[in-house]
Amino acid sequence: MSRRKRAAEAAPAQPPLPTVTVCRGCCCGTPKVPRLDHAAQLRELRAALADSASVRAVDCLDACEQANVIVVQPSPAGRRAGGRPVWLGLVNDRDATADIAAWTRAGGPGLAEPPDILDLYAFQPSRRVRQAVED
Repeated sequence: MSRRKRAAEAAPAQPPLPTVTVCRGCCCGTPKVPRLDHAAQLRELRAALADSASVRAVDCLDACEQANVIVVQPSPAGRRAGGRPVWLGLVNDRDATADIAAWTRAGGPGLAEPPDILDLYAFQPSRRVRQAVED
């Protein structure tokens, strides 16, 4: 038996986690959104969610009118419980980032209620844009 196979068998199965997608393309993550340390925001999310979500940075999500977009996608269990991806725009302060991290650690869409303040950031992109990220 190979070392890799033994390690895979010995490791406890990790349930699939929510995914947090952070736009870092055209407008998001650039000086076009001033007074925000974009790299620090991404580092903070990755550190806060290291054990509870997959965090990925992607190129432009094509929702530039909401620059600095973060999409919280449910885990498979969250989706079975009725959770759907939540699009958050204009996430330009550390408190909002911390609220997103706390909600995601609690289970995210379908498994935990988001803090009420995140309603201020929520928006619905076009169907074409949603399908590109959510599929």
